[in-house]
Amino acid sequence: MVVNVIGEQIPQEEIDAYVDYGKKKYSDRNIRSMTVTVDGEFVDLKYEFDDVPFDRIRRITGYLVGTLDRFNNGKRAEEHDRVKHSV
Repeated sequence: MVVNVIGEQIPQEEIDAYVDYGKKKYSDRNIRSMTVTVDGEFVDLKYEFDDVPFDRIRRITGYLVGTLDRFNNGKRAEEHDRVKHSV
């Protein structure tokens, strides 16, 4: 993780505390970088996160699916035989 400090210099222990705070607060996301802006007694923290992977979900033969790998042979044949409309 890249940490940028803008404004006054702060001790490394304080930076580490802000990093730990961000990791606990956003434990479900991966933090790419963090900007610490120091203005006297005030500190502003700005986080940039890694992109979240996106899975495409389609509605096929009445089911919401991401891939067809869990379909049995009958459902695969039904999907293969259906009429696909173009826009």
